[in-house]
Amino acid sequence: MIRKGESGMSLLSIICILFILGFFAICLIRMVPPYVEYLTVKSIISKIAMEPDSTMETSATIRRKIANTFNSNQIYELAPEDVEVYRSKGKIYIDGDYEVRMPIVWRIDAILKFDDLLYQVGDPEPLSKPLAVAK
Repeated sequence: MIRKGESGMSLLSIICILFILGFFAICLIRMVPPYVEYLTVKSIISKIAMEPDSTMETSATIRRKIANTFNSNQIYELAPEDVEVYRSKGKIYIDGDYEVRMPIVWRIDAILKFDDLLYQVGDPEPLSKPLAVAK
């Protein structure tokens, strides 16, 4: 009778796999809330950019709308003052690009960069960043 070698994973390999899965679970748990908040910010800025009377409003009025909407939707990662509203060549632009840095474990941080929040008032789609808009 020939004895076969043992098959299966050792305790050390199971612990390593559990450690890796735990790390990715922690990353997921910490990154989902800022991402959901980003989706809310994107929706808010898009709606404000598409309001019919936004093309006739001043930058201060649009900023006030953004601040009120951020407050009612409990947006914490992006301050209303950090959203830039400016005119260039007769058009109004809303730029809400931001990034979130969060600690994951010990000295490991995650940076979530949300850089697709540049809207031209009246256009439902965000503009690409290479567009050189003079402020």
